[in-house]
Amino acid sequence: MPQQPTAQVTAAEISRIAGVTRATVSNWRRRYDDFPDPSGGTESSPLYDLETVKTWLASRGHASAASPAEELRTTLRLSPPSADGGGTADLLLLVLAAARRTPDQLTAAAQLPDADLAVRAERDAASVADAVPGGGGVRFAGIDAAVLRALYVCVRDEGGQVTLGVLAERELEDSAASGAYRTPAPLADLLARLLPGAPARVLDPACGSGALLEAAARRGAAELYGQDVLPVQARRSAVSLLLTAPPGTTVSVRAADSLRADAFPDLAADAVLCNPPFGDRDWGYDELAYDPRWAYGVPARAESELAWVQHSLAHLTPGGYAALLLPPATAGRASGRRVRAELVRSGALRAVVSLPVGASVPFHIGLQIWILQRPEPGGAERKSVLFVDTAEPAADAKTNARTGPRTRGGSRSASLDWERVTGQALGAWQAFAADPDAFEGEPGVARAVDVVDLLDDTVDLTPARLVRASRSEVDPAKLAAEADATRRNLVKAAKSLGRAAGYDGWDAAGGSAREWRTATVADLARGGALTVLRTVPEGTRGRTEDGAGGSGRPGARAVLTGSDIARGAGPSGDPAELRNVAAPVIAVGDVLVRAVASGSDPMARVAGDAEAGALLGPHVHLFRPDPARLDAWFLAGFLGSEENIAGASTGSTVLTVSPGRLRVPLLPLEEQRRYGEAFRHVHELRVEAQRATRLAEQTARLLASGLTGGQLLPSRNVTPHPPRGGSPR
Repeated sequence: MPQQPTAQVTAAEISRIAGVTRATVSNWRRRYDDFPDPSGGTESSPLYDLETVKTWLASRGHASAASPAEELRTTLRLSPPSADGGGTADLLLLVLAAARRTPDQLTAAAQLPDADLAVRAERDAASVADAVPGGGGVRFAGIDAAVLRALYVCVRDEGGQVTLGVLAERELEDSAASGAYRTPAPLADLLARLLPGAPARVLDPACGSGALLEAAARRGAAELYGQDVLPVQARRSAVSLLLTAPPGTTVSVRAADSLRADAFPDLAADAVLCNPPFGDRDWGYDELAYDPRWAYGVPARAESELAWVQHSLAHLTPGGYAALLLPPATAGRASGRRVRAELVRSGALRAVVSLPVGASVPFHIGLQIWILQRPEPGGAERKSVLFVDTAEPAADAKTNARTGPRTRGGSRSASLDWERVTGQALGAWQAFAADPDAFEGEPGVARAVDVVDLLDDTVDLTPARLVRASRSEVDPAKLAAEADATRRNLVKAAKSLGRAAGYDGWDAAGGSAREWRTATVADLARGGALTVLRTVPEGTRGRTEDGAGGSGRPGARAVLTGSDIARGAGPSGDPAELRNVAAPVIAVGDVLVRAVASGSDPMARVAGDAEAGALLGPHVHLFRPDPARLDAWFLAGFLGSEENIAGASTGSTVLTVSPGRLRVPLLPLEEQRRYGEAFRHVHELRVEAQRATRLAEQTARLLASGLTGGQLLPSRNVTPHPPRGGSPR
């Protein structure tokens, strides 16, 4: 029978076992003739027999110098693979079980014979299998005894978290290509503190080691939900949370890809914390193009981070907050412009905080924290976004005055002045969240920027650009001309709004509200009164809600999106996003309804000349009525009503409209036209109101910024308004 090969160690591992430096081990090799001879390796990197080294160290009084954690670390490196290939993942489960044993029980387990120890470890692991994802089927054998013994001793002497950390080191070595790493504790605490209030139910859809959920638990969260694509990371996170969370905390962690296979599809969380993977081009762009989570636009292939942003928003209760750690490119990449614009326009993006270089992996770039809030139906309008730049001044770029020079690797984060960073970010955000309109900002650090200022051609949300930007170089004459032109447009819009508001083509119904028989859209489609079209993948061309076929191919035409309907704007979508799909071409008289119900913005409109010839976006339903049987404006008015949309919507976190379930009153065509005329005027009123509001905000912004920036001066020909309660002198 072949002999089991003996374990070999390097000089570095000898230093850890003995609790000395590597220089000391080199000195021993030169000074002591009886120091063990190399048993393998090379002349420059020799290996030594472990048992011979331990015997020599014992003769010199160094046998017990290594800590239990160092013993476990070395034993892991030297041990052969687990009998069933479970490896570190199975040991993570055993840490949780061992942490629930008394020191005497752990001592007794460590003293068992190899075979009995393996049986005991299997029994312990089975006792906690239900609490950890993939916890079943753990098997150990006598060959694993050295690691099992070292693990029990480490848990007994140094605790479960230290033991978990040692196993995590080994785990990350084995999965380095995955980019797995732990969010630094100060950064995790900052993200958790940026969540207003005291959220009870917190989700991390890319939980990794569980650092963010641990921070949430420290802030009082009672229900913790996590998911990670790596099973070993999900298991590690669950064990860590169960070791650290207060008693009574609900911990639920799953192993799966959150974007492709959401383990909590019906979860409405109070808050979301997430440090998602960066630069992932294989996030599911092709198979998720029509996912209802993309309420703010389909993320481009290069914009995986914006997919995580929308996934997080979809899991929030209305008014709930999310804090995500993102790379700086997310704020300015051209491919993400449209989604960023919708996040800003809708009020979902509340703040962007720039962090100093070295705050977290990757250490060579300054990451950003995006704070988002799911809009509440009928909630207050959000007119500005907060930008905070916590980057250190140039003079301190190489050396921090408080903590000294930065170092490489993980210690680089620890060397940051986290007190300063946290104070600046948290102070500005709390002041802004309390009263955005009264927020004054801090020069060079924090500034609230009006939404209309952000919605330019690039929608660049980089805090450094916005916080440190100065308008002093703007030409006064140019700004004055722009302000005057905008003011004149506002006057015209106000007159148009007055005319629209003057329409009074309706009467009271009498003593009670009118009632009528209705039919579903599905019934009307089967009867030929209308056709339902939508954008579908090429492989399913011709398949729509009711079986009616669509036509049209992506080309140079613009695309009408759901956000265009909500904003009352013309088609603004990018045709490139409709590759490999069959997109119907919009015609005059088509009724267009948003497929995702959100906010209080309009849900429907009738296509006119501006929309004719555009392609239908993926989150819009098209209803093409037979004009001899249905009036288009009548149809749009009833299809887009709040009650109708609510009754035809499904889902908990994202409300998706099922077009076939929408209902329409059965009325004679002449009466339909009277209703249609009224609905057309309502639509005109809404459009003019939106236009006037937008121009009023733009005019006020230009005038205020010109006066405060020095480009505009108060006219000498204007008589100052008297003080309140006084009179002109």
